[in-house]
Amino acid sequence: MADVSPLPLQPGPNRARTAPYSPVPAPQRRTYGALDLGTNNCRLLIARPGPSGFVIVDAFSRIVRLGEGLAANGRLSDAAMDRAVSALRVCADKLRRRHVHICRSVATEACRRAANGAEFVARVRRETGIMIDIIPAEEEARLAVMGCHVLLEEGDGPALIFDIGGGSTELVLVDTAGRLPRTIDWYSAPWGVVSLTEVEPGDASTQEGRLDIYRRMRARVSNSFAAFAARLPRGAREHLRLLGTSGTVTTLASVHLGLASYDRSAVDGLIVPAESMRRVSDMLSRKSHAERVELPCIGHERADLVVAGCAILESILDIFPAERLGVADRGIREGILRTLMARDGFE
Repeated sequence: MADVSPLPLQPGPNRARTAPYSPVPAPQRRTYGALDLGTNNCRLLIARPGPSGFVIVDAFSRIVRLGEGLAANGRLSDAAMDRAVSALRVCADKLRRRHVHICRSVATEACRRAANGAEFVARVRRETGIMIDIIPAEEEARLAVMGCHVLLEEGDGPALIFDIGGGSTELVLVDTAGRLPRTIDWYSAPWGVVSLTEVEPGDASTQEGRLDIYRRMRARVSNSFAAFAARLPRGAREHLRLLGTSGTVTTLASVHLGLASYDRSAVDGLIVPAESMRRVSDMLSRKSHAERVELPCIGHERADLVVAGCAILESILDIFPAERLGVADRGIREGILRTLMARDGFE
């Protein structure tokens, strides 16, 4: 079911391509699309401008695991590409049926890293008509910030916004003194939930083995964060503001709330004590795969990847020890929509 929550717009630079799905309608009736093909997920939002933002009229999300096996051989596998193309066919059909005026479609770390990423993008265009931009990490970070920064807690001083993806993690330090956030510093770590899981295998049959895997995951991520961490401001914990956008933070927030099934209205914009997220992470790192499968909001689709997400989150909390963590179920797609609509004069 489509989300019809109004989201405030902010202007930004546009790098969209026009999708050949329909004639150009009157501006107030234009429909916009934003597609984010990540290492783990394929996500689409379709929206129209509203009086105070935009209204989402259709949405699609499917776990495709495009980056599965990439860490081992440096290429997208045939099976992974087939899964992604299948999902993208659904997206193409939605774009046509909703008479989308303009759509921007982006791919991130898996396609950036894969030797055959450009070949895959060409195949997608041939078979679905969708033109995908493989965007650099800096653009990925910018779009994530544009999509979720309105959920930052009010306060003074810099804030850290992060996006834990499938193949990478983006960390963006922002100044929020102006109407729009200004990037002070940013870093893209080459570890997301898929890549980190694949690079740190081990014996998960015992709790001791699982904790050893988790320690190694945290050490690897912490080493990657070290140079960025050295540049971060130091201050009292109560003055630090932290906002996360990813399946990891929304899943852990759902576990924290004890939800029987995922509820975006309960999670998006939630403020969670950082120690609560650490406790959830510690609990999940100790459980077996079978035990994680049985937990609501995790299940089969997330059970094997959520522990890597926990390790990345705890490493972020180590370098930016805020007392609270803001949770955002919005990011790159919303950032794309805001950018496209702002170009057409919608505020």
